[in-house]
Amino acid sequence: MSQIQPAQLEDPEILRAELEQRVAFILDESRRQGATACEVGVSQNTGLSVGVRQGEVETVEFNRDQGFAITLYAGQRKGSASTSDTSDEAIRSAIEAALGIAQHASEDSFAGLADPQLMATELPDLDLYHPWALSAEQAIERALVCENAALEMDPRLTSDSANISTQQGCRVYGNSNGFIGSSLGTRHSASAVMIVASDQGMQRDYWYGVDRLAANLPSAEALGRKAAQRTLARLGTRTVKTAKVPVLFAADQASGLLGHLIGAIAGGAVYRQSTFLLDAMGQPIFPDWVTIDERPYMPRALGSSAFDGDGLATREQAFVDQGVLRSWVLGTYSGRKLNLPSTANAGGVHNLHVTSNAGDLPALLKEMGTGLLVTELMGQGINGVTGDYSRGAGGFWVENGEIQFPVQEVTIAGNLKDMFANLRCVGSDIERRGNNLTGSWLVDGMTVGGE
Repeated sequence: MSQIQPAQLEDPEILRAELEQRVAFILDESRRQGATACEVGVSQNTGLSVGVRQGEVETVEFNRDQGFAITLYAGQRKGSASTSDTSDEAIRSAIEAALGIAQHASEDSFAGLADPQLMATELPDLDLYHPWALSAEQAIERALVCENAALEMDPRLTSDSANISTQQGCRVYGNSNGFIGSSLGTRHSASAVMIVASDQGMQRDYWYGVDRLAANLPSAEALGRKAAQRTLARLGTRTVKTAKVPVLFAADQASGLLGHLIGAIAGGAVYRQSTFLLDAMGQPIFPDWVTIDERPYMPRALGSSAFDGDGLATREQAFVDQGVLRSWVLGTYSGRKLNLPSTANAGGVHNLHVTSNAGDLPALLKEMGTGLLVTELMGQGINGVTGDYSRGAGGFWVENGEIQFPVQEVTIAGNLKDMFANLRCVGSDIERRGNNLTGSWLVDGMTVGGE
């Protein structure tokens, strides 16, 4: 196998310039073909992913992905097309197709680009680009070291997989209001999944790391040992009697609760009147110590961005302030539907942060006393209209602030509105491997369904 290093295949600034030129060409060609407005999004990603299992290489994949998403307007009619071909002929054909769709679409008085004066004018460097000069051989070696470190923890363990991935890319957005913005970024990850056999059957667990900088990933040995420890901790699982108890969501699981909040206050859910928080604006929905705010300019963070999907400058803002819901999550279109200004969240939120009022996970266990620590959630039992919440869960039963035994095949149930109101603590163990920056959540009064 050759010592190929895909992260170094292209000069990033040359790539950025080429993609910006292609976007400018599409905007000009769209005008020439008669579109009244146009917006274009393009991304190109290159990378390497390897996977090993039981000492054998299972996958080695080099990728180079590129695509142009073109949206054109003929007055208030909208049409879209996409292409991965960068040639002039292919782009002209895609534009023609999008215009044809627009001419047959229904008029939508809310459609169109954001106002020109709202376009972002300054795009700070957020230090998101840190390529990893990693060959396939080096990635395989690292994955094998990770797997071996896990297997050495206990002879009962077997490996389901150990994976290493490095990706780099450039995204560009431009529109006919004169905005073209671009961003370079990297994303590196490592993971291990282990299996252990017991009298009760097979147990599986995992651990992973992800970061913009490869140096910030856990060492291969540490990651493997963590995956092994989590898997071994699942031995001796039991069920529990049905009860109403506090539930402690580990930080990586609490991130999902934050996602349900954002889904409930997203503009699309609000103007469709399909959210349990429809009448909650200006009302307390969390305890008064809770603030949930967006921090899009954090250097090197996974969710950072200087502009949103409409070309508007992102900004620091609180959606929940001292427990009170203060803002919907809006892009240009949903804002117009609600007769409100965009919150510069077309495409989503950026580095959503939750205030903490407690210590680390051991401190939260002591605070809980007796209840369920959730480390795994299964199923999709969430009703966004009513807020009803019911999901399969796994984790650990806790008594007197100490973990007693692992738990599986239980259901946790409640209502998201009540869960938010009954949030007792958020820990200092902040999950940073994604866009939602939160510690573990201790929620009172949930029903745990077991025996």
